[in-house]
Amino acid sequence: MHNRKTVTKVLYHVFVILFGFMMVYPVLWMISGSFKGNAEILRGTLSLIPKELKLTNYATGWKGFGGTTFATFFTNSIVITVIATFGTVISSSLVAYALSRVRFRGRKFWFTCMLVTMMLPTQVIMIPQYLIYYRLGLVPGYVPLILPYFCGQAFFIYQMMQFMQGIPKDLDEAATIDGCSKYQIYSRIILPLIMPTIAVLLLYYGVGHWNAWFNASIYLKDNNKLPIQNVLRSILIANSNILNSAAAENDQVNQFAESIKYSTIILTTVPVLCIYPFLQKYFVKGVIVGARSG
Repeated sequence: MHNRKTVTKVLYHVFVILFGFMMVYPVLWMISGSFKGNAEILRGTLSLIPKELKLTNYATGWKGFGGTTFATFFTNSIVITVIATFGTVISSSLVAYALSRVRFRGRKFWFTCMLVTMMLPTQVIMIPQYLIYYRLGLVPGYVPLILPYFCGQAFFIYQMMQFMQGIPKDLDEAATIDGCSKYQIYSRIILPLIMPTIAVLLLYYGVGHWNAWFNASIYLKDNNKLPIQNVLRSILIANSNILNSAAAENDQVNQFAESIKYSTIILTTVPVLCIYPFLQKYFVKGVIVGARSG
């Protein structure tokens, strides 16, 4: 009986290790490919160990494209991501606090309107939204990429409302007796208590903003203002104006893109990998609390 349990345990761990390796292998191959040369990559070898270590891929990628450095694209993405995520957290948490903790006339109506916006496909509002920003003279520019997130995000609001409704109302009443205003209750009591939820949604929306490229391709025309994801997309499809200005022939473009594709992908994922460890504690707590409240 003991031997049977041992065999079962060994087989289980072997299966988990093999399955885990299959899941991680593409990432490992991409990291390995970032240090390989063009010829080795194009041969399609499955080896994770480069025959010749090519650190020049990172140096070439960091130099940028079309006369614009990688640091410029990197900075553009950071600015858009930080401001848009900050706007999402502040505006959504304020709206969630008002809808869940403050009694006022028409609250159910506005809550219903918020839920309706969650059911509208992005394609439905894309053209009207563009026309509004265009007529306001905000296109091209960063404002259309940032301003909407200072008006709250319905999904974020709904999730935070569920968490806030689990906080005892006695805290609000005690704070009111002590002379706190609604804003002080929000900033000093509610906001610290919802930090796990904020951390989860912060990571969720932060990664979403960092990976977004479609809106930038609509609202931005200057290559110097593009975020890194648009540049990465241009590398992957190898036919954008940025890469065409770097090499005139299609073969040259493909070789140029292939040599720096993986190193650029690695550089693009580094910020998310660096931020996650600092949010992991809140992230795990937020997921557990969200599962309990659900």
